[in-house]
Amino acid sequence: MEHMNQLLSRLLHRQDFRKRYEQLKQQVLSHREVQAFLRANKEKITEDILDRSLVKLYEFMEQTTNCQRCSSLESCQNLLKGYHPRLIWQGNAIDVQYDRCPTKVKYDERKRQEALIQSLFVPREILQASLSDVDLTDEGRMKAIELAETFVSTYNPGKKMKGLYLYGSFGVGKTYILGAIANALAKKNIASLIVYVPEFFRELKSSLHDQTINEKLEYVKKVPVLMLDDIGAESMSSWVRDDLLGPILQYRMLENLPTFFTSNFDLQQLAHHLTYSQRGEEEQMKAARIMERIRYLAQPVEIKGRNRRMET
Repeated sequence: MEHMNQLLSRLLHRQDFRKRYEQLKQQVLSHREVQAFLRANKEKITEDILDRSLVKLYEFMEQTTNCQRCSSLESCQNLLKGYHPRLIWQGNAIDVQYDRCPTKVKYDERKRQEALIQSLFVPREILQASLSDVDLTDEGRMKAIELAETFVSTYNPGKKMKGLYLYGSFGVGKTYILGAIANALAKKNIASLIVYVPEFFRELKSSLHDQTINEKLEYVKKVPVLMLDDIGAESMSSWVRDDLLGPILQYRMLENLPTFFTSNFDLQQLAHHLTYSQRGEEEQMKAARIMERIRYLAQPVEIKGRNRRMET
């Protein structure tokens, strides 16, 4: 930086450069955010400091302009992709610090989730799901959308709010509704997570070898809004029911964390599924505890209609 200032000092003696320099200086000093920073630090800033910091101020102005024009992380033109500039006072000079922009923060969080739980596969159409696009020809869908819109509009962290238990035949759009709710929540900056239950439990079983099972369980337990897709399609065992599903639901019930479900089973059928393990063991009381938590967390809504998967 010292070498650059020495070069700048020599160039300022040239009349043509001096004129261009003054024009650039006025452009930088007229920038709204630069002006705000200079006003906040006016007692410390001298003309000499201002001249020595002009390169940094220009860098800030250019990078800020890039941010204002940016439409996505992929199109970011900044020196550090996904980072936006902030003016700071460093020693006896003005400097530029780079922080992650909101888009970069969301991208990193999504990548962290994907790395943590490999079962987070969401079909393309689910990523584009919207409550306004849900087919309302079925009475169950109408009720589900009405309850979903009420949930989205009234959600408050810590407030006791019921999710939905959407059940019905294959391909009637249950997962699509979950995606639509998740997207509606995202527009309000509310984090949610859709977990395909059978794959998630397989992932946790394999995590016993790399000691990451507790970390993965903790994340799913504590996410603000959890959506458990296709519960009842997993291979049932006492370990899955009592050591995985039970603690997740118990924690979310105690902490008033909303939870949504989809299933091909109604509640009575799900209770039967939870009662009998692969080994044929019958444990009605343990199954009843799980069902009690599900009923506490979610309101059942039946979804009917044709199998849309057969039409694609």
